[in-house]
Amino acid sequence: MKNFQKLPIYLFAALTFGFASCESEDPVPENEGELITDVTLIFQEIDAGGNPVGTPFTASAVDPEGIEIGSSPTIEPITLAKGKSYKMTINAFNNIENEDITAEIFEEADEHQFFFLGTAFSSNILGIEYDDPGSIILGIRTILNVSASPTSNNGQMQVVLRHDLDKSFPGATNPNFANFVQAGGETDLDITFPVVIND
Repeated sequence: MKNFQKLPIYLFAALTFGFASCESEDPVPENEGELITDVTLIFQEIDAGGNPVGTPFTASAVDPEGIEIGSSPTIEPITLAKGKSYKMTINAFNNIENEDITAEIFEEADEHQFFFLGTAFSSNILGIEYDDPGSIILGIRTILNVSASPTSNNGQMQVVLRHDLDKSFPGATNPNFANFVQAGGETDLDITFPVVIND
């Protein structure tokens, strides 16, 4: 009789262990960011009508281990001219896996967004607006406007890529949104380019 009274306790313990085992074996979803080794900013000067002027040029940041992982990326300065406007296109690449990260970012545009910070914007040396295809808010393509009379001929442009953010968060449609962390998500890229303004 005593054995029959203990049986429900044994069953309960076995079931509890079984449920715990199932829960512990369930895969935990992970939010893996993009591994980016190369970032190239492509600049094309445009006239007042948005037509291309002159030859495109680039500024790059490279770290063979990954820009967010490596210790010392090689960063080229961005050189622009006073009073000019430029289309800026971002190309991101993972050289380790030979992957075009730009295409992935565009395919997952609802989960990604670039923000642009630094003294080049806070000092009103540069202005920027999103110019992505289909009027999406992403930042792969933007328009930069250089002040005709900048307060300084030198500044910095911080390029930040966020993943899994709340894109409807108040202020997040602003490419210079300094409080982007409040919109949630994680940082896939955070790189700062020197900016030089020529006459």
